Amino acid sequence: MEPRQGDLELPFPELGGDQPLIPLRMLNEQVYCPRLAYLEWVQGEWADSADTIDGRYRHRRVDKPSGDLPDADTAAEERIEIHARSVTLSSNKLGLIGKLDLIEGEGDVVTPVDYKRGKRPHIARGVYDPERVQLCAQGLLLREHGYVCNEGAIYYVESRERVSVPFDDELLSLTRNAIAELRAMAAGGQIPPPLVDSPKCPRCSLVTICLPDEVQFLHHPDLSPRPLAVPTHEALPLYIQQYNAKLTKKGETLEVSKDEQVIATARLREVSQVVIQGSVYVTTPCLQELMRRDIPVTWHSYGGFFFGHTLGNGHKNVELRTAQYRASFDEKRCLRLARGFVAAKIANCRTQLRRNWKPEEKPEQLLADLKRVQQQALRAHDLETLLGIEGNAAALYFGHFRNALKPAAPEDEPVLAFDFTRRNRRPPTDPVNAMLSFAYTMLVRTLTVALQSVGFDPFRGFYHQPRYGRPALALDMMEPFRPLLADSVVIQVINNGEIHPSDFISAAGSVNLTSDGRKRFIAAFERRLSHEITHPLFGYRLSYRRLLELQARLLGRFLLGELDDYPNFTTR
Repeated sequence: MEPRQGDLELPFPELGGDQPLIPLRMLNEQVYCPRLAYLEWVQGEWADSADTIDGRYRHRRVDKPSGDLPDADTAAEERIEIHARSVTLSSNKLGLIGKLDLIEGEGDVVTPVDYKRGKRPHIARGVYDPERVQLCAQGLLLREHGYVCNEGAIYYVESRERVSVPFDDELLSLTRNAIAELRAMAAGGQIPPPLVDSPKCPRCSLVTICLPDEVQFLHHPDLSPRPLAVPTHEALPLYIQQYNAKLTKKGETLEVSKDEQVIATARLREVSQVVIQGSVYVTTPCLQELMRRDIPVTWHSYGGFFFGHTLGNGHKNVELRTAQYRASFDEKRCLRLARGFVAAKIANCRTQLRRNWKPEEKPEQLLADLKRVQQQALRAHDLETLLGIEGNAAALYFGHFRNALKPAAPEDEPVLAFDFTRRNRRPPTDPVNAMLSFAYTMLVRTLTVALQSVGFDPFRGFYHQPRYGRPALALDMMEPFRPLLADSVVIQVINNGEIHPSDFISAAGSVNLTSDGRKRFIAAFERRLSHEITHPLFGYRLSYRRLLELQARLLGRFLLGELDDYPNFTTR
């Protein structure tokens, strides 16, 4: 019997022009999970977990450069003893770049040592393949720089064990193939499919970005998503509305002061964004630190009008924005998405009225009418028709919105009573409309930041047209969530007595919340975002804050071709 021919190595040309070098750690990810490597290297995704933070902490010693790596010929002639830490090497021929934790040796014979958190695995080779490949790639880089390198070592910090890894033909072939496969995958621009029911997924820091179970479920409904631990947002927005306040950075803390008196502090790691309302001064060092940490600063007028936001370099996922722009010029795809947004909004409006209806007589005809209009939205032939259908639904919904509110007290002033008759804005002429407008503004700001953090351009939408610089995509995504995250807060603060008619001021036909009333309303809105629900499709619990990010990522999966349709969120 003839011996079986081994796999042929995939040759790859030397890099040239502006082609990027592959970081060594990406080879580890490529062997571990090609989809993870694509998300991190090509799409620029990253998320910390307890493991990644612990890994950085345990690497703190080897990340400090020490010792020199001399020229290989000089080292060989003078028999120099080498002990160099945190050395960066690169090679256009290999197409690799990376930082080597430790290089040991004498003369031109060296051994790279890679530090890993955790304990040595008890397997045949003593080291998993992803770590072996990453280490072997370090050896290839050292060879390219003239050194003799036939083995490496992995040092496991937790168990304090060192395991030797010989660079034999099998490992060299595996490493070269990993390099070629990663380069070919990136050049092809097609994200690999998610792993199926893999034990790797639950501990992966990118599980809520990759969405392996969710993508599989939407293709194959019989594969129920596992109850993965969805991370909670421990960081929350910091609102500043004190007139002429000053925001500075003191170490790891943000400090709000007025006339040199500190009035509030917040730890940076607990802040998800800074919301500036009115005239507030932010120091340059503070703004730079917020940008470095990708903590957005959103700017509003004192009355709540959203001007825009300040962010660092933004997300690197050019693929997503390219797919977004391409779809935004496709009339059929725009109409398909717009139908879904509007139909989901009508469905959630219907649920909102059904749940909060105050009169004894149930609104059976109203609910039937909204259901009929929802079906019309799904059959709309163009965006103009859809706009008319949405207007009919809004007239039905807001025409009966007062039935979800407690009746106005007799002693309330007529103009400031919670006696809602119809939706109005610019300016709002009664307290309910004032709160609705303010809630919609905060929801637009929240979605703008969420979309930007995922990699979208929030100003290019599919249903709302990008006129006058408005965040059209944020407005699109907001449609299904208006009744759930804005209208529901208005209903709650009125019916629970959190906001009173005395919390409003009226001037020149316009009604607005007072400073204290606005603080309480903002607190109620943030509580609503933190409220946990059970996802009707995936079955796990998550907050509305996390849900907005999840929906943005699902939209991205649809636009990039991974999903056949975008699953809008409708509450039960």
